[in-house]
Formats: sequence, C-alpha cells, structure tokens
Amino acid sequence: MENHMVSFSPTVIVGNLTRDPELNYTDSGVARLNFSIASNHYYKDAQDEKQEKTSFFNCTAWRYTAEDAADVLEKGIGVIVQGRLEQRSW
Repeated sequence: MENHMVSFSPTVIVGNLTRDPELNYTDSGVARLNFSIASNHYYKDAQDEKQEKTSFFNCTAWRYTAEDAADVLEKGIGVIVQGRLEQRSW
C-alpha cells in the first residue's frame, strides 16, 4: 500500500453571497458553479472604535457539489465554504 502525501491546507470562509451563483458545464460535461462571497472582519482600532473590513472571494464548486449548491444558493444567503484557497495575481 502506497502512502500518498496530500498537500492540502483547508481554508474556511464565512460570509454572504454577493450575487446569484452561475452554473455551467465544461465541454466534457462537468458541472461548475461560480459564486462570490463577502466576508466581514470586525476589530477595534487604536482609539477603541469598532472597525469593519470586508474581503471578497471568488469561489468555484465542481461536479455534484456544484449541482446541489446551485439549487439552494442565492444572493445574500449566508454560507460557510471549506476548500482550497488559490491566490492569483494580475
């Protein structure tokens, strides 16, 4: 039995959908759901004033998860998403 090392550092994002998800299919028929999440972080500044910072994340779900989520997700709904975080730069 082989021991495969998995390089996966799970990420959890809690927030609200910023728009309705978009379900489409690849040329080979694989379901792909694209959606965006706004996640708020609250903290107190040096003057003890409450501050809020919002981060936005583009998310993609695949296959059965994509199809199942497309049936229940809509703009504004609160979600908890667990997966792999991939950073891109332009």
